[in-house]
Amino acid sequence: MQTYKSILYDHEGPIRVITLNRPDVINSIDERMEEEIHEALDVVEADDEARVAIITGAGKGFSAGYDMSASSGGDVDPDSMLPEGVSAAEYIKKWFFHDRNIVRTQTHILELSKPVISAVHGWCMGGGTWIALTSDITLASADAVFAQPEVRHISNTSFLWTLMAGHKNAMRYALTGDHIDAQEAYRIGLVNEVLPDRESMMEEARRLANRISQISPETVMANKYISTLGLEMMGLRNAMTTNWLLSTVAHASQRADYRRKEMLDAAKEEGMRGFLRVRDAPFQPEPFGPRSKRDNGEQPG
Repeated sequence: MQTYKSILYDHEGPIRVITLNRPDVINSIDERMEEEIHEALDVVEADDEARVAIITGAGKGFSAGYDMSASSGGDVDPDSMLPEGVSAAEYIKKWFFHDRNIVRTQTHILELSKPVISAVHGWCMGGGTWIALTSDITLASADAVFAQPEVRHISNTSFLWTLMAGHKNAMRYALTGDHIDAQEAYRIGLVNEVLPDRESMMEEARRLANRISQISPETVMANKYISTLGLEMMGLRNAMTTNWLLSTVAHASQRADYRRKEMLDAAKEEGMRGFLRVRDAPFQPEPFGPRSKRDNGEQPG
């Protein structure tokens, strides 16, 4: 059996449970984890006994998004804000191929013949939301918090938000990076259902997976593809390709203002905590979630 370093892979009858397993960094997605997630999904696809996959996270959150620890510090040119010794052409090329790969990983779940259920608790940020949104069914516990905070440090949203939440809701959160709690995520269409806690959420995920498993696999495959291939025919693939190209533009649009230099300086001194503190300070309190303002005016810890 395949062994993994950054995920857990469990058999539960016809269900395969993929658990993101870097709990010390809230399951931040590094290259190894991303590779292992998609390797595991391919294993599910090839396994005739597997009928449904559930993706969840270990520890206190689903995923904090892509691991930024390798890119938030380091020396940069003070004028161009590009990494020292890297030309503009090299920097654009790097993001061109990186963002092309992101599109491939985002569409992987959609293209599987077997359904995927995401079970989200705690933090679900950035790239973590992309896994949750491409899943066929998304459940959330009451403590789940979704966001695209990467837009606050010169990065891009995903068309997946527009597809799931609609243009107006997508713009509300894509242009600010604001946090969304589980109930708001349900209201705008990011999740199917909100459960009281993590335990009841996983129980519901398994219940749904077992119900799906009572349907013939060919019927499940056909009905999944009616939806996902229909989305492609309506233009999803073209939208995702445009997303990739404009993501490259967003990532390459480095500038010293809008606190970008302060973020990098803070990262050198305090690490990721300093980077996030500078990035998010102007946006506090958040409209939803544990960093929102309480009714009595107190700010949660």
